[in-house]
Amino acid sequence: MLRPNFEKMGGLVPAIVQDAESGEVLMLAYMNEEAWEKTLSTGKAHFYSRSRGKIWLKGESSGHIQEVREILIDCDADTVLLKVKQHGGAACHTGYRSCFYRRIRGEGVEIVSPKIFDPEEVYGRKGA
Repeated sequence: MLRPNFEKMGGLVPAIVQDAESGEVLMLAYMNEEAWEKTLSTGKAHFYSRSRGKIWLKGESSGHIQEVREILIDCDADTVLLKVKQHGGAACHTGYRSCFYRRIRGEGVEIVSPKIFDPEEVYGRKGA
């Protein structure tokens, strides 16, 4: 079976997440071998959190699970593309559908999508 080349990338590979229906890019995260295996075995997107140093199921806190519909691997086997059904409407931990919700316009920034949820209500206050 074709697998990402984790060794080539220092143990982690980028995982681009795309909405399977619309093609919208939702986020970029990283996978290690354990996250890869959990994703394959459960059909739900799992990633490796570099900041927390552990595996996480996308949506385990928010309920905004990503159901994997298709997995593609690039030509060098060092990046994966997950096509998902995004449950709950939002992929971004800041409450937006996509992590790519800001457009650069000259020297300004434009918010290009509505906020789906309030992160403080879902995750609580940081440090609390």
